[in-house]
Amino acid sequence: MIDRQEIMDFAKEFGLAPNVVEKDYVLGWLLAGIASHADLGPSWVFKGGTCIKKCFFETYRFSEDLDFTLTAAAHLDQDFLKRSFTGVTQWVYENSGIEIPADTIRFEVYTNPRGKVSAQGKIGYRGPLQPRGDLPRIKLDLTNDEVLVLPPVSREVHHPYSDDPEDGIAVQCYSFEEIFAEKLRALAERERPRDLYDVIHLFRHEELKANREQIMKTLEQKCAFKGIAVPTMQSLENRPERDELVSEWDNMLGHQLPMLPAFEQFWNELPAVFAWLHGETPQAAVAASMPVGADVDTAWQPPSMGHAWHAPVPLEIVRFAAANHLCVVLGYQGTQRLIEPYSLRMTKDGNLILAAVKHDTGETRSYRVDRIESAEASTVSFTPRYVIELTPAAPILAPPTRRTAHVARTPNARSPFASPRRTGKIKTSWGPTYVIQCPMCQKKFNRSSYDTALNPHKNQMGYPCSGRTGYIVETK
Repeated sequence: MIDRQEIMDFAKEFGLAPNVVEKDYVLGWLLAGIASHADLGPSWVFKGGTCIKKCFFETYRFSEDLDFTLTAAAHLDQDFLKRSFTGVTQWVYENSGIEIPADTIRFEVYTNPRGKVSAQGKIGYRGPLQPRGDLPRIKLDLTNDEVLVLPPVSREVHHPYSDDPEDGIAVQCYSFEEIFAEKLRALAERERPRDLYDVIHLFRHEELKANREQIMKTLEQKCAFKGIAVPTMQSLENRPERDELVSEWDNMLGHQLPMLPAFEQFWNELPAVFAWLHGETPQAAVAASMPVGADVDTAWQPPSMGHAWHAPVPLEIVRFAAANHLCVVLGYQGTQRLIEPYSLRMTKDGNLILAAVKHDTGETRSYRVDRIESAEASTVSFTPRYVIELTPAAPILAPPTRRTAHVARTPNARSPFASPRRTGKIKTSWGPTYVIQCPMCQKKFNRSSYDTALNPHKNQMGYPCSGRTGYIVETK
């Protein structure tokens, strides 16, 4: 199990309360335990807000519960659930050290409003923060009668902490189109803040090239199953829950985000979603990338993100702001400026830079990451002028700048993510081979584990290279 300090460091990086980050950490390991279970892994299909956060978009809101559609109706049995989760929690403890006391594992099987059987579970956990008093809990919602229109997909679970399993964590979950349709159905049925946030967030990811026809057909089947009409913008505007949607915006979302965007920003984008969904307008064309300067290494691409930044600035806050179309107040060389963040790039001499636009003037700017003094998400929204490359649907990991070294944690360590990876990881004799490339000398190394730390090595000329962390360029 990671230590308390790593949770505190991530909380600072994400701009969230430590207990929210700790729960995200425990959720990752609990998903790993469910996926490893012989009965649960193949037949429990992950869905909902936590699925979006853990399997699709790292910059999405933090979520708290685990929702599954069960393809095996026999699993909705109290004794089976208690017995299975006892095994899951033992596996989690053996592989991570997270303690889930047996007396906190509780499941209630009940008849849902549709007259079918569902179950709700609650488990308590003792994680790195080691709380006193009552243990924090995770809720599980399990259904069997939800219509599953599209085949499930296997997705890697985003677990950015230093004790991630060498072979990663993969779960069966809803496809992107099914998640999109489900969130649209939920918005039509209950109009809750998180559903509005989710629908807009999903729509913004043009790089997924969402299949509109497939989403619409899936939505139609889900609405028919629930006995409701397919939503339109007019139907949502006329719902009595509209006022509650506004009043509960902060209460339901504020603790899950480092900075809550204004309700109007999301509501005003909704007409474009329905216009696209109903085939009235095409989805907006993907914008062009920001112009590349002469000093940028055009051969370098931001690799997968999913581990520690090893940087003294809160880059996760910058990524969050970009995903939510919020400007960033950037402290740089003794002054502050309001910027629109777009991408990370590498210069030919090995410096990591943030490509941005000055919000007031529209001027493009590049800021060396190692010279950024502070970064804070603002409440000022922006309409993207270029494609936002900081928030792809797959994780991206930018290597540290030339000045940053990968060091073990000490009380005075500058990097908030400098803790060493734990020993005794889960190992198998099979799995992918990761090709790690050094950003300094471009040498490549084959690895059997998802670990980008580089050992001391020489460049192509035979001289010692200063690169200490690489990035993944290929998976075999």
